[in-house]
Amino acid sequence: MNVWIAIGLTVVGCYAVKYAGLLVPAGALERPLVRRLAALLPVALLAALTAQQTFSTGSALVVDARAAGLAAAGLALLVRAPFLVVVAAAVVVTAGVRALGG
Repeated sequence: MNVWIAIGLTVVGCYAVKYAGLLVPAGALERPLVRRLAALLPVALLAALTAQQTFSTGSALVVDARAAGLAAAGLALLVRAPFLVVVAAAVVVTAGVRALGG
């Protein structure tokens, strides 16, 4: 498949999804369950993306230096460190484990 065909189909698909969202009645969006789900959905998607990127390589399940970096970021979040400190902790621990051959 030509890459431009794929890009074009993706553009059309994204526009169609956005347009479909505009067609949803405002009353349906004001329901408490819908509001709660809309608030939690981005967090769930980000957590799933983080897990997929951390524990997989291709189609294989792996535990490597990225898992140590994720654990370091989790610990930094537990102590309520600022965002840049959380990212720095993850980077430093991941690089350190890789440098040590892990």
